[in-house]
Amino acid sequence: VQLQASGGGLVQPGGSLRLSCAASGRTWSRLAVAWFRQAPGKERELVAAVNRGGGITDYPDSVKGRFTISKDNGKNAAYLQMNSLKPEDTAVYYCAARWGPPDTSDNYHYWGHGTLVTVSS
Repeated sequence: VQLQASGGGLVQPGGSLRLSCAASGRTWSRLAVAWFRQAPGKERELVAAVNRGGGITDYPDSVKGRFTISKDNGKNAAYLQMNSLKPEDTAVYYCAARWGPPDTSDNYHYWGHGTLVTVSS
């Protein structure tokens, strides 16, 4: 499985961005998906996860209520809608996928290249 993240860019505080993750292969519907981010000088952290069917999601408190993850098995894709963005959301964002249920650690089998999100005025 190959993952390709896109949709990053420069946005003002309070703005919105939608990241996309496109997947290759025929196993997408069997994989849980997550978005992680890594800011300069910081460890990589989970920002959203969804189960293989797309019906169960999980978020850390830092983004809960602002970020929404979704998964479209018909299109081999996943998305991260980010609203009310803050400067501290600035980071490289990665999509990842794994067999089995979602994991809050970075124990994922497949990773895409990151896409940079910069929140600044």
